[in-house]
Amino acid sequence: MRQQTAESFTKKITQIYALNYLLYLPGDGAQQKMPLVLFLHGAGERGNDLDKVTKHGPPKLIEAGQKLPFILVSPQCPEESWWKPDGLMALVDEIVAKHHVDEDRIYVTGLSMGGYGTWALAGDYPNRFAAIAPICGGGTRQQARRISQAKIPTWVFHGAKDSTVPIEESDRLVKFMKQFDGDVKFTVYPEAGHDSWTETYDDPEFFKWLLKHKRSSKK
Repeated sequence: MRQQTAESFTKKITQIYALNYLLYLPGDGAQQKMPLVLFLHGAGERGNDLDKVTKHGPPKLIEAGQKLPFILVSPQCPEESWWKPDGLMALVDEIVAKHHVDEDRIYVTGLSMGGYGTWALAGDYPNRFAAIAPICGGGTRQQARRISQAKIPTWVFHGAKDSTVPIEESDRLVKFMKQFDGDVKFTVYPEAGHDSWTETYDDPEFFKWLLKHKRSSKK
């Protein structure tokens, strides 16, 4: 006698995401289609004070008076929370809908917790990004495999003396991407600790590399 019955379940679930963010529009407000860079901060900048987001990375450069040739979106992760790919992608879609974004030139980069967020977001939505740059972060083999298979150009950065997020977190993902013929390169700062982002974002060559990539329309 059969004790179990076959059943099915269907239910629509609506999730609500709330993110405060900084928005930078270059030039005359980006009336022509422009590249979009999503910047994800680290754990120390979480909360509800957007001034914290200007502490590191591209938002810091803008606060110092630097002009950048792309739309920059810098969300703030709520206190005691982590970057959620679905919420971040919803924010990107909102920016695309409201501003003149070149959808073939959308990029994501982040540091520490934001590095983890970069791996996660690109892993969940591998067909949306032209290039990514995770800094002193980590992720899963599944994320790395999806990014590799989508052929997303990936530049990974880490400090060799990082005691907060060990360099092995980046190293294993880079090696795994290479197994799948991923388009990846890895920069290690021999004397750097956890702060491997200042040197990265201060280098103009970083942004040149990022912006030269364009998403394939076939993806």
